Amino acid sequence: MKMMNDNYPLEWLDRLILEHLNPSHANEGLLSEGELANISEQVLKESDRIQIRIKNEIFALRRKREIRLQVRKYHSTLIYLLDTMMDSQKSSVFQSALLEGTAEAVINCLDSLLSFLEKRFSCYLSLDERVPITYLLVSGKELQRKIKKIQKRVIGREEVREVLSAVMGEMACCISLQGRSRVTYRQLLYERKLLKELEEMDYSDNSDGSNGQSLFSMLDHKLIGLNFNNPAYISLLIRRIVSELQMRESLSMKVNLLHFHFKEFSQIHSDEKLFFNAGQQHIKTVMGNWFRHELDYLQSELAAVSGGRESAGTDKTENKLECDLSADQIGIILRAADEARVVKSRSMSLVFQRIVPHLSTAFKRDLSYQSVRSKSYNAEENDKNIAIMALEKMIKKIRSY
Repeated sequence: MKMMNDNYPLEWLDRLILEHLNPSHANEGLLSEGELANISEQVLKESDRIQIRIKNEIFALRRKREIRLQVRKYHSTLIYLLDTMMDSQKSSVFQSALLEGTAEAVINCLDSLLSFLEKRFSCYLSLDERVPITYLLVSGKELQRKIKKIQKRVIGREEVREVLSAVMGEMACCISLQGRSRVTYRQLLYERKLLKELEEMDYSDNSDGSNGQSLFSMLDHKLIGLNFNNPAYISLLIRRIVSELQMRESLSMKVNLLHFHFKEFSQIHSDEKLFFNAGQQHIKTVMGNWFRHELDYLQSELAAVSGGRESAGTDKTENKLECDLSADQIGIILRAADEARVVKSRSMSLVFQRIVPHLSTAFKRDLSYQSVRSKSYNAEENDKNIAIMALEKMIKKIRSY
């Protein structure tokens, strides 16, 4: 076959697809077995040459409008050639193993060139246009191949295996033909980018490397960074967090742990322009709202419990009996009551322990039973006299009854 000229970078592919591989006159007699065998190797070389030619041609242009027109021209031409090749492949002529292999090589070349344009010059393409069904079929086969390759990866951590399995399941469903009639280039480019990065990931170490308490693996960092805003994946994240919270006994520990993971999640960068599902909110928005609502709930629960404890403590303080005596004088009376066997207990210490916490003085609300007991052994004369006067006052009252 004749090589392409300097005016039209796609001439060689154009002639190959529209003339030599055209079912209306393409048969094994038009191209020899040697020529067909060499095409698979030739298309790889042509793909590299075409990419260089297109880059040089586009970079020579000055105006954005001219660049946009040129990029879209090549993009639409490649899609047309791909559509034509896919239609030709359905012909009975291509049942020959040799021709079928040649057709696959050409299709892979066209797919590679389209990927080159979409990756290098995506800003000049209309990403919200619908992808042609034939192009979608070719891309779908390549993406399914990548999914199968990723699914074979050996992964140690169970939660990472669970996430990857869920993501691949969602991607496989998404890439299937059902409901794919309105797929845009933006969506297809996202799927390609996601699978490419997951295919290149190292799954031997799935921690994020920042600290041992990390909830989010490197896979989570990648998915959050690419805004994989799929409800199934978000549910997995929430379930993992809830599982950790349930292992904490106290509300304060749960609140602290949730704060820690919220901070960790907030520090993960996520591209605002990317999305897996155009109909869903950004993953940062969904998870951020969930964290805030959970924190509000747990903090209100904690406040209610703390308020109950405070109220119980207040009630306990208000229920104390105030004595018109000092702690020293109370100690003298309680010691005398124990030693005179007016109050019977296993020990004097227990008498003080059971009674003193319920008493207070004009100067002190909370008395230590150990302190009151120890002071009863070093009573001063003045405290003894005041204690005796208090007891005599009680005797006088009893006599008046």
